[in-house]
Amino acid sequence: MSDIHQRKSPRLSTKTPPRGGGGGDGVEVASPAPAATPATDHKDDTTMSSLTKLRRTIFPIYGKQETIKFLLIGSIKFFIIMALTLTRDTKDTLVVTQCGAEAIAFLKIYGVLPAATAFIALYSKMASVLEKKTLFYSTCIPFFVFFVLYDVVIYPNAAILHPSLESVQKILGSTSSGGLAVLAKIVANWTSALFYVVAEIYSSVSVGLLFWQFANDVVPIGQAKRFYPLFAQMSGLAPVLAGQYVVRYASQAPDFGSSLNRLTAAIAFSGTMICIYYQLATQYVEKTEGVPEVNIDGSVSPKKKKPRMSMKESAKFLASSQYLRLIATLVLGYGLSINFTEIMWKSLVKKQYPDPLDYQRFMGNFSSAVGLSTCIVIFFGVHVIRILGWKVGAMATPGIMMILGIPFFACILIGLDSPVRLHVAVVLGTIQSLLSKTSKYALFDPTTQMAYIPLDEESKVKGKAAIDVLGSRVGKSGGSLIQQGLVFVFGNIINAAPVVAVIYYSVLVGWIAAANRLSSLFQAQTEMDKANKYERSKEK
Repeated sequence: MSDIHQRKSPRLSTKTPPRGGGGGDGVEVASPAPAATPATDHKDDTTMSSLTKLRRTIFPIYGKQETIKFLLIGSIKFFIIMALTLTRDTKDTLVVTQCGAEAIAFLKIYGVLPAATAFIALYSKMASVLEKKTLFYSTCIPFFVFFVLYDVVIYPNAAILHPSLESVQKILGSTSSGGLAVLAKIVANWTSALFYVVAEIYSSVSVGLLFWQFANDVVPIGQAKRFYPLFAQMSGLAPVLAGQYVVRYASQAPDFGSSLNRLTAAIAFSGTMICIYYQLATQYVEKTEGVPEVNIDGSVSPKKKKPRMSMKESAKFLASSQYLRLIATLVLGYGLSINFTEIMWKSLVKKQYPDPLDYQRFMGNFSSAVGLSTCIVIFFGVHVIRILGWKVGAMATPGIMMILGIPFFACILIGLDSPVRLHVAVVLGTIQSLLSKTSKYALFDPTTQMAYIPLDEESKVKGKAAIDVLGSRVGKSGGSLIQQGLVFVFGNIINAAPVVAVIYYSVLVGWIAAANRLSSLFQAQTEMDKANKYERSKEK
């Protein structure tokens, strides 16, 4: 043993000597180096901790299995929104340039509403007899078959299929302006009106039924809190891509027919990818999560079904609660006010860009701007609500719409008799519409959903179902019905601008008053909910 120590000791003494030749052996000289290691390690740990926190904030998805699941499901929504954006820009281009923006109000009442009612009845029957996968494909595929048929068969033969405008005007006895004139243009361009109705139904069905129903089935509550905000971020990029596809490729075609071919190719591709990713997602979930979610006590949690309520049942349930009536007022306020300004703005855009390709290019850029700004604002919107509170978040959207509506309406009331004034009105309307939509997605939607949290289970489930029925139907249909009446009286929506402005600001004032009152109730309800939870925890 002594020989071994004697042979090893010279190696210890030959470690790096001090620079400059000072005394002491190598062991003593080397000792400062380890002393620096804890500080370096602490710095590295702090850096890693900061990076980990940043990563968890930006992308709180953990492990390979969760990442694959998130990307597969998120891709379904991405391509659904991609197709939705492309069909929305196409339907607006067809109807607004051929029939005028006022036709939108008529189509929502006489086209979209009855078609949506018929679809819901058909879907309910299909849901009772078909399994979930078959139901998904049976709902999704027919829309994309129609869009392809429209491009290949219907649009090229529109001249044969359409009656002449003069013959329709003779039958209706309509003049060159007013409600009957709008109806005559819709009938004379009925294939474009049909495309608008189908695209509107797709926009409602695709996100609400196709995506969220599937996501709610396969994403448990714990994951939903992390997945759902990221789904919004991911799908927010789809309008950016779709809008630029329209601007840089589709609208560069020599005529609208060729542009429609290019748009339909992208729509059909999106539809194919929706079905592929749905198949991959269902296979992956069945493979990795085939066992139902089990509670701590070993019981299996049943899925909560959202109750289906009629208009009468919805109104009756809302009448029983002031809190729910105020939430419904907020939803109605947005539905009515955005409808008033959007149709008027699109009417001005048509005046500025009467050519379908120019109009299409403009709407493509607008879709990209909405998508990009939504991604940015959603990220910061969460912090606005957290720092400034629910009340500020809830009142921000009507406040923004109120402020931005002033220059927009003022420009229209002054007059649009010059190209410069028209251009200014279009720019102001674009800014107003853009910021209204982004503030709605980033602030209005989260605060409205938060308002349900302190309620009891029955009010949460039934109240939301009732507000979804009344808020969406009455908001959209009510706004369209009012504007329809104004078109009959004033000839077009621009001439009715003074009346629209009065109604618009009346709705916003009522919306802000309801948000202010709901803020007090929300705070009181939240405190009561906390107290009840505390009492229950003490009893346990």
